Amino acid sequence: MILTEEKKKYLEDKAREIRRSVIEMLVEAKSGHTAGPLGMADIFTALYFGILKHDVKKPEWADRDRLILSNGHICPVLYATLAEAGYLEKKELLTLRKYGSRLQGHPHREFFPLAETSSGPLGEGLAQAVGMALADRIDNGKNSQKFFYCLMSDGELEEGSTWEAVMLAGKEKPHNLIAIIDRNNIQIDGHTEEVMPLEPLADKWRAFNWHVLEIDGHNFEEIYAAIGQAKSVFNRPTVIIAHTTPGKGVLEFEGKYEWHGKPPTREEGEKALKELRTLNGRLKED
Repeated sequence: MILTEEKKKYLEDKAREIRRSVIEMLVEAKSGHTAGPLGMADIFTALYFGILKHDVKKPEWADRDRLILSNGHICPVLYATLAEAGYLEKKELLTLRKYGSRLQGHPHREFFPLAETSSGPLGEGLAQAVGMALADRIDNGKNSQKFFYCLMSDGELEEGSTWEAVMLAGKEKPHNLIAIIDRNNIQIDGHTEEVMPLEPLADKWRAFNWHVLEIDGHNFEEIYAAIGQAKSVFNRPTVIIAHTTPGKGVLEFEGKYEWHGKPPTREEGEKALKELRTLNGRLKED
């Protein structure tokens, strides 16, 4: 996969729009998670606007790649990205978490079929993704043309069920399974290394027979290169540990675990939107 300067600029613009939509949604809802969705905007942008095989006109296309969102609480960035890609109208984003809305606080496939799975209880997504990849192997064998991307939080790695799925995938070796960990080092109660240390994280995944990559989750060149390498590994699944800044793009929110599970007020949201509109120097440098 080749990332030209023109394409990189396009992705940067898309990511900024997605972050703006996330802020607008959360302000309107007066509820939801801020840090994770802003931190993962670049990865979602790279996936939906350059990497994933999908078709807006055929959302149920059988050969589409699958994106399984394990950390369902960051769904505002999923909804905002899908709207930016044309799967739903942007005005629907403002119904986030409202009664009767398709856009629940955690994705619910019954209400929102564009989500590949329902998610909410942390630690479930990787098991779902492993099962989907193995079922695809049974159905299509070596002829499968799709990849399964499981997006996960680092905090959910404290769940034992995650490691059962890691172990099974290491045994069965579905090469078209790519896990992407949002390594932002925070969770609702504080920093992960204080709540329940995860390091040495890369070594743990290697011990279970995964191909392991570590990247800057805000660097589009590194995101593209990692996915390209993962696709070229044919004897095991790949995990990409993406180091991100929670609350990325808004100085007041960045790196603070307190923003894990709370939305900005209207005043805070207006300030954040203004910061994103100005295309500040920090975003230019990233």
